[in-house]
Amino acid sequence: MTDKDNAVFNTTRQPPNLRSGLADTLTAQIESGDLKPGQRLPTEQAIMAATGVSRTIVREALATLRAKGLITTHQGLGAFVSNDPTPRSFSIIPNDLQSIDEVLRVLELRMGIEYEAAGLAALRRTGEDIDRMQDRLDALDKALEEGGYGAQEDYAFHRSILVATQNSYYSRLFDTFGNIMVPRQWARLDKMTSAERKRHAARMRREHHAIFAAIRDGNESAARRAIRTHLSKSTARFEELRDASASS
Repeated sequence: MTDKDNAVFNTTRQPPNLRSGLADTLTAQIESGDLKPGQRLPTEQAIMAATGVSRTIVREALATLRAKGLITTHQGLGAFVSNDPTPRSFSIIPNDLQSIDEVLRVLELRMGIEYEAAGLAALRRTGEDIDRMQDRLDALDKALEEGGYGAQEDYAFHRSILVATQNSYYSRLFDTFGNIMVPRQWARLDKMTSAERKRHAARMRREHHAIFAAIRDGNESAARRAIRTHLSKSTARFEELRDASASS
């Protein structure tokens, strides 16, 4: 590994999420051109020595870059920067969401997307859209009543709102989230008491029904307020979980 390569990795900070920090550093070096298309990356051992992180962290960071199409690996030869390393599409993969802070960033992104989408859906929804949203809402209610997480049903309901904008780019962008938009491992529902889970389920139903009603009734401002309230409360809960974890 050259002195220049060492300089790349010696700038790596040691944040709470080491894998994310290393992946972000490598991504920045690739996107800036410091690591050029076709260039061979240092070995895992060399990266470990330069950054002080474990082999597991290095491998997870490289797996993230490979999933995003930024690098390729060849058996016995190592990892290389892709010949066309510019990501062709935006995506969020499970490895991206390794901390509550990452989940909060996704919620922040969703707020910007869904706030506008809810308003457009209220203005443009068709009878078919309303029926679809009602079906998705019923499925979510059933999942919550049965004590489930409702992650897939929650995703399907929110996606039906984006479909109702009549702008396919919204739903196509939302598809990059998939069911990991709120990863189950961070929801911590399994740590709730029975009473807490019931209150959580009641809040979920109340907030989702308010969103649906506003869109169904064609009330643009109410739809925007309802989705903002819903995502803001989700954000507040995750902030509480993060703060509680930090103080424990």
